[in-house]
Amino acid sequence: MKLSVVMATLNEEGAIGKVIDDIKKNSQGHELEIVVVDSSTDRTAEIAQSKGAVIIKQPKSGHGKALRAALLAASGDVIMTTDCDDTYPMDHIPKFLDLIGRGYDVVAGNRMNKMNKAMPLSNRIANAAFALIVRVLYGIRTNDVSTGMFAIKREVVHGVPWETNYSFPAEIIIRSNLAGYKFKQIDIPYRERIGEVTLNKWKSGKAYLRCFINYRFNLKIDPIKL
Repeated sequence: MKLSVVMATLNEEGAIGKVIDDIKKNSQGHELEIVVVDSSTDRTAEIAQSKGAVIIKQPKSGHGKALRAALLAASGDVIMTTDCDDTYPMDHIPKFLDLIGRGYDVVAGNRMNKMNKAMPLSNRIANAAFALIVRVLYGIRTNDVSTGMFAIKREVVHGVPWETNYSFPAEIIIRSNLAGYKFKQIDIPYRERIGEVTLNKWKSGKAYLRCFINYRFNLKIDPIKL
């Protein structure tokens, strides 16, 4: 199996080296490709490239757009996503790949569990509410629709015409399910991030809500708002 691990980066020079080292450590036995779509003004791209990552430079235009570019550029049989701030557990990579090997098409990391000691209360409440909405509207068994850690078969990446930006993790879960792909979530721990937060919570939250109703009721909302 060829494994691609992809990230969208924005000024993460403090964490990117450790994250790539952890990916390599936990991907032994697989042909590995690391793809980084970078919009940084610091040394993030330089550090990642020195550790063997493929770098795609892109103007700052949103995390989802960058991650979509990384996914589509990856050549692996299985493509994993993660954030570049050391919040996600790379030692869980074998568990994700095991579930893919058992026949699941999309495996998502669920941070909403007792192992998560780092997420602020406001984020926990919002994430729980968002997951409840998705369970009610779509019947998808998920507890975390804004996770950054996925394992996705290549056929899924190229089988859905992805279009969102700020709500891209939710789109992965919702639209892969609507397309009939087999979905599974797995509990993961979640750590304090290294570096400054770059996500706009309010813009992201509104985009998630639009995303939920858009695909349930076929509203044709302008993707720029998602």
